[in-house]
Amino acid sequence: MSDDFDHGLREGMRLALAILAAEEAKWAALLGESRSWRTNATREVRHKTLQVAQQRVQTALNRLLPKGEALQNPELASALEKAGL
Repeated sequence: MSDDFDHGLREGMRLALAILAAEEAKWAALLGESRSWRTNATREVRHKTLQVAQQRVQTALNRLLPKGEALQNPELASALEKAGL
């Protein structure tokens, strides 16, 4: 049962990474597009916040993985590549 729980937890982390990557891509496309400096500054802050959140989720995921699994698991490697990490 614990193995299934751990697998589900890792899948949840991978889903969170995918969501954060999609949001980051959305905000990256909007950077510098507005004529208002305040809007551009807000977008830059949101973009940076999403990058930091991705890194924190990645760190948490790495702590949940058994040693060496990140390099051996092709599914995880493809998910991380999609997220750009």
